[in-house]
Amino acid sequence: MADSPSISQLRRSYEAGTLDVGDVEPDPLAQLRAWVQDAVAASAPDASAMTLSTLTSDGAPTARVVLLKAVDDRGAVFYTNQRSAKGEQLARDPRAALSFFWATLERQVRLEGTVERVTDAEADAYFATRPRDSQLGAWASNQSQPVASRADLEAAMADADARFPDVVPRPPHWGGYRLLPHRVELWQGRAGRLHDRVEYRRQLDGWRLRRLAP
Repeated sequence: MADSPSISQLRRSYEAGTLDVGDVEPDPLAQLRAWVQDAVAASAPDASAMTLSTLTSDGAPTARVVLLKAVDDRGAVFYTNQRSAKGEQLARDPRAALSFFWATLERQVRLEGTVERVTDAEADAYFATRPRDSQLGAWASNQSQPVASRADLEAAMADADARFPDVVPRPPHWGGYRLLPHRVELWQGRAGRLHDRVEYRRQLDGWRLRRLAP
């Protein structure tokens, strides 16, 4: 059996598209919506997946993958247990970053800014659309806390199922966040590592766009 290639030798040429300042929407959130829709149309795996980066109590960066649930005129929305590690970190320091990577389209998007909580009405409306198992899981899982065994977790799920035989209400500790970006960067892979990068920076009178070197 042949040896697997070294990680240092793994590379490919990016040739799926191009990107320039004149190609994009003047508002980065409109552009993000367009690229997410492109990823969905291209059947990109987990097209709504994004890496959320937050800061620990001692200022260290920490990251995990979450799912985008909406893009509106103000920012990008995701939902989680607000007692989780990321929820506690965002309560302490609202600065955060999001990044998307769609390998099939050879594209990345990065957003940097601060988060705000979505309204209870927004959280209730989204929670009502979740599958029942996901709703029950929001009650059963004490997210980010130690759990003795898988059996204990499944028992908590069964307890939640018995507690809510019909409609499952949204837990008071479960809700959403909207990242309000002050900087957004688009990246399109290009051959020879001469990638295309377009940066948006928020100014008092709107967004400033410029090209960045790869």
